[in-house]
Amino acid sequence: MSPVSQPPASRPRARDLGVRIGLMPTGATNSIVDVADVSVGHRTIWRDEPGPPSGRGTARTGVTAIVPFRSAELFARRVPAGAAVLNGAGEAIGITTIQEWGVIESPIMLTSSMAIGRVYDAVIAGLVERIPRVGIDDALLPVVAECDDGVLNASRVVQVDAGDVDAAIDGAVGSVRGAPDLGVVGAGTGMVCFELKGGIGTASRVVRPLGRDGSAPGRAADEYRVGILALTNFGWLERLTIDGVRVGQALVDDGWPVAGGGTAEADVHVTPRERGSCVVVVATDAPLLPHQLERLARRAGLGLARTGSTAGHGSGEIFLAFSTGYRIERDPPAATTVTTHVTDSYLDRFFMAAVEATEEAVIDALFVADTVTGRDGFVVPGLPVDRTLGLLRAAGRLA
Repeated sequence: MSPVSQPPASRPRARDLGVRIGLMPTGATNSIVDVADVSVGHRTIWRDEPGPPSGRGTARTGVTAIVPFRSAELFARRVPAGAAVLNGAGEAIGITTIQEWGVIESPIMLTSSMAIGRVYDAVIAGLVERIPRVGIDDALLPVVAECDDGVLNASRVVQVDAGDVDAAIDGAVGSVRGAPDLGVVGAGTGMVCFELKGGIGTASRVVRPLGRDGSAPGRAADEYRVGILALTNFGWLERLTIDGVRVGQALVDDGWPVAGGGTAEADVHVTPRERGSCVVVVATDAPLLPHQLERLARRAGLGLARTGSTAGHGSGEIFLAFSTGYRIERDPPAATTVTTHVTDSYLDRFFMAAVEATEEAVIDALFVADTVTGRDGFVVPGLPVDRTLGLLRAAGRLA
């Protein structure tokens, strides 16, 4: 940790302050780790050094790992997966394999745009150590996605190294410790959302499948979780919408983000618009097939739209979904297999859950993340929480 500065403390989550997004019940931690066998780890990189060649410059970046099961077990028994791209001004290494095979066999890594190659290399090196034996034809194909944190981070110097990647994976924990860290942490450290400080957000929903006629399946045990983790780095402030309230336009009318910006800095800069991205990872314990998971991933775009996203030209919206509800053997003992899966006509509430939880994850990131000063003194203010709560209260939107 730099002796000059450090990341801001996390602020309360939106739901803890009375903000209720959607109608469906949340999981126990209202996070992606409510899905069984899913854990999340972060490595935050925060440095204040001179620029090259004497130093690495200002680092406001990091790595986040979403880990279903553990590496050796996941490689041997993969999880079904799907992916969808709303706007392709971004990159997700491994997405072509997901689209072709319908599986994920490694942790899902999130990081800075310029660090994506280094993270990919580091994941491969770590998996070689963690997986006892890899056959001569068993290539390791990790999944690594990115958003551009160059507003706050000196990203032309790749600030991430292999040790940071290992730390994120090894430090991943599930629901035993509650929700994962949010806001200015891991890959979210340098991200900007709606011209305010963004970062990592998460939410979850409990799903009881219902058929098109409103009927429920016969077994009471048919209850599942859908969890979202979002890396938020997109949007124009005037379009920010929280639970249907045009909060962003009111903040613009107040003079945000230029006037004061919620900081003591004399010069508060305005971030360039719609040059970021958003990566959304959807996890569920429901047994869904790859084509169903692709459909589930695509619904994340509707959640982003409800917050005010228009998927601008320079903002890449990439969505990944996986299920821990059944496994796909790498070396199956027989030529055929039998699986149990949710039928398509019962998917509607899963789609609702993905939309609601994505919307809340974005809003959660804004509430939790506070002001950050980055490279060249660039300041990105945190969401003015008290003013936002006042606007929501006036609209009758606070619990």
